[in-house]
Amino acid sequence: MKYLVWVWGLLLGAALAATPVLAQTPALPRPDTTKLPGTRPDSLRRRFDQERMLNSLKAYTKRKTIAGKAASVLFNFTERREDQAGLDAKLLDRQFDRHNYKVIRHIDIRTLDAFGYSISDSLREPRNILEKTGNFFHIKTNKLRVRQVLLFREGEELEPQDLAESERLLRQTSEILDARVFVNERTSTTDSVDVQVITKDVFSISGAFQLRDVSAGTIGLRDVNFLGLGHQFRNRYEYGRGDTGPGAQPWRYIGSYVAPFRNFLYGQARYRNETRNQEAGVTFSRDFYSINTRYAGAVSYDFIDRLVAIRGTGSAEDPYVFNPLRYNVQDMWLGRTLRLKSYDLGYENPGRMIVSGRMIRTSFSRKPTADYLNANLVLGTVGYSVRRYYKDKYLFGFGRTEDIPTGTLISLTTGYEFNEQDNRRYYGLRMAYAGFHPQRGYLYLNGEFGSYIRGRANDWQQGLVSGELLYFTRLYHMGNYQWRHFFWQRSSLGLNRRPGEQLLSIDGERGLRGFQPDGVLQGTSRVTFNYEATLFTPVSFLGFRMAGVAFADVAWLNSRTPNRVLPFFESPYTGFGLGLRFRNEYAALRTFQITFGFYPRGMSTPNGIRIFENSRPYYDFSDFSFGQPGVVRYQ
Repeated sequence: MKYLVWVWGLLLGAALAATPVLAQTPALPRPDTTKLPGTRPDSLRRRFDQERMLNSLKAYTKRKTIAGKAASVLFNFTERREDQAGLDAKLLDRQFDRHNYKVIRHIDIRTLDAFGYSISDSLREPRNILEKTGNFFHIKTNKLRVRQVLLFREGEELEPQDLAESERLLRQTSEILDARVFVNERTSTTDSVDVQVITKDVFSISGAFQLRDVSAGTIGLRDVNFLGLGHQFRNRYEYGRGDTGPGAQPWRYIGSYVAPFRNFLYGQARYRNETRNQEAGVTFSRDFYSINTRYAGAVSYDFIDRLVAIRGTGSAEDPYVFNPLRYNVQDMWLGRTLRLKSYDLGYENPGRMIVSGRMIRTSFSRKPTADYLNANLVLGTVGYSVRRYYKDKYLFGFGRTEDIPTGTLISLTTGYEFNEQDNRRYYGLRMAYAGFHPQRGYLYLNGEFGSYIRGRANDWQQGLVSGELLYFTRLYHMGNYQWRHFFWQRSSLGLNRRPGEQLLSIDGERGLRGFQPDGVLQGTSRVTFNYEATLFTPVSFLGFRMAGVAFADVAWLNSRTPNRVLPFFESPYTGFGLGLRFRNEYAALRTFQITFGFYPRGMSTPNGIRIFENSRPYYDFSDFSFGQPGVVRYQ
């Protein structure tokens, strides 16, 4: 009888407080460690007998009485499909649930060199002269750097998700190839645990050299783990560029330096110098690195000096007219996440409400037209985000575990700009969704809209409508060969853009891969379609794995009629190609690709043929974390 009264009390409280909660994630019952041989109940640290309560309530929902049926409606103890299928998919790895809230006695960190070692095989060691020589020139990641990334400390209680989240964060750093974070079961007790962390490095130093002809080429040098401390510097210098027109220079330099600090604070300095454009800046930032991160923010300063086209279409009859533009941007923002309550017993709500504010000050010292105004922009964002991570292989790597972000994101941004002429309001909206299934593949959808509105006349200015769709199929198999298909569609439609703005282009990552236009090719709206088939082969040599790539790209650009929104009235630009992709999991420059491309029109070379090299995947995932309010990016 006392159990009946207790259960009805829980049901009544849940019914009164219940509200719809989106995207709940089940938390599986933890095994009762007090019933294992050789263990005793911990009467001092036990706060709440959750297992006993859940088991009792689960049994009560199976009763045929009215109360039992009412309980079965409110509480659902059925395992989700992912758990029933046995997929190693969720980031919320529940194998250590029985250790939640135990005190961490000791954290044992073991860092492995880049060559010859294996996280899964502790007996594996360097065997040949190449592996030993590579490790001789490699500086292992410092244990202090590893501790910076961990979400737990010695003497603290082990919170749920800390182990799996820390493992993911370690794997996502540039200096670490793979990581394992787990509890040492041999030394764990009923109230305390020892945690083991094993990481394997990448070979952090890398360089690149590309010779296009006798007097043109590219030189690159970078280190993503300088002195084993996680510092990163990148340098890229191009010479012999064929730019023409006012302010043209035959070389381009891009460089940056990033330093990590405690509590996931990063500092960055950057510099860029190219034809008609110089940029320099410094930033200190802390992102929402984990779903349980409460605060994030950043402070930055940027200086830009460039020449912008204010008139002309770029043709021989109507060439571009350039005017100087020089300004600086001071930017700061602060965000806070709010954890949503879960009224469904035994389930955790992964959704987070995020509120943030931002202030941007833009000061012009040289203006190409009178439309450029000194301004202070104040923005605020409120949104809802759900983040989950799945695991799969043979996406951008060759057999290594890769994290796939999925979830839902909805955000509304509003703000007010104070300027010299007429103050403006800003409104922005973003909606995104991503889902993944091992048999159906991955689908990502994203849509954004943003625009300024000036004065009481509702004059819409600098608007942008953008959309994105990324889909890749499941992994197909034929013997030792495996392949996927990738589809990517992106649209950027400018609305009432002002003269002289940095216009859209279709070369490189934003349009046709490997495309180099003959002269300046820019427009106010752009639509691109990209297709790629990647065949992963069993070929391997000295740590290098090989894959074959075939692609077809098409892009529309509105370059002749600035006031027109849709670019489909002009002939599209296309590109087709075949390539070989090589990946070495031990090196900082893990992936590089040599591609043969053909472009029927608009190419700088007379025959439209180009052989080029690139060192990063053309496709990339978009995470479902946000916080920094901002206008829709027009680039």
